[in-house]
Amino acid sequence: MELSRGVDSDIQDSLKSYPAAPANKRSRWFSQFDGRDKWIALLMIGIPTLLHVALVWFPTVSSILLSFTNWNGIRFSSMEWVGLKNYQQIFGAFQRNTYQALLNNTVLMLFLFAGPTALGILLAYLLDKNIRGTRIYQAVFFTPVVLSLAVVGFIWKSVIYSTDNGLATQLFGGGKSVDWLGNQSFLIPIGDYGISHNFAAILVAIAWRHTGYIMVLYLAGLKAVDPSLREAALLDGSSEWQTFKNVIFPSLKPVNVVIVVITVIEALRAFDIIYVLNTPRKTEVLSILTTNNLLGEGGGNVGRGSAYATILFILCFGFVIWYVTNHYRNTQEGADS
Repeated sequence: MELSRGVDSDIQDSLKSYPAAPANKRSRWFSQFDGRDKWIALLMIGIPTLLHVALVWFPTVSSILLSFTNWNGIRFSSMEWVGLKNYQQIFGAFQRNTYQALLNNTVLMLFLFAGPTALGILLAYLLDKNIRGTRIYQAVFFTPVVLSLAVVGFIWKSVIYSTDNGLATQLFGGGKSVDWLGNQSFLIPIGDYGISHNFAAILVAIAWRHTGYIMVLYLAGLKAVDPSLREAALLDGSSEWQTFKNVIFPSLKPVNVVIVVITVIEALRAFDIIYVLNTPRKTEVLSILTTNNLLGEGGGNVGRGSAYATILFILCFGFVIWYVTNHYRNTQEGADS
């Protein structure tokens, strides 16, 4: 007994020699700073947080609240609470415009995956081979990304899709004038809706810019792949396609996650190019309907425009939360196994 008491006494004395553990993570983190440094740390965290809340979340929440009102955007006294009336109108009286815009957004998203993304991967893979003049090719393919979306739209409207003298008219017009952006007939009809000829023309303009963006992201990812993995696969007798499909592409999973999220968000919030080329009808997307209700067609209806913006926010935010949550869960399960 005396021996055990002596041991316990020694353990307690040794524990007293160590500093007490912080009460929580916050105090442990904050204790790293002294005096003036604490205020600097608070300012470095507080100012960006305040700006983020003021410039992002405050307008977002305000837009959601305004979607339940009828307001002309001028006097606050004229604001009237109408509940779900704006949403009932969107999916009722204006359902044709709404469903056509949702269809266009969906088609744009699928097109970006099937077209520019696939082509961007191919270009990145070829340029990763260090072919002759690879830096020149990179500059050429990446140049559209440097240009603003509005400038890209004006280029395609004036240079490529000009009715009489555009490059597309000279190459595919057969000597006749072609109204690339004015043909509202459905190229692919889907019931009462469809993909119009002019929207298909806009998709090509969007692909011209988006391909270079995807190429750069995948090219950066390919540079980080361990060359020994490729060499080992080739030594085992794998073909070039088998090596890419089974070895290289799976190792690009972090890049793939970024590409998927960026592409979906780009498809949902697409605005600039479509707005510049949006002289005719049947090319609207949700962002165009939002702008038209706030400023353009039907201008002054802040409530309905905010309702369109809220739907767009739910689609973007919902997808990001769903995808990131599932990806994190799969990563955790893979690490646990």
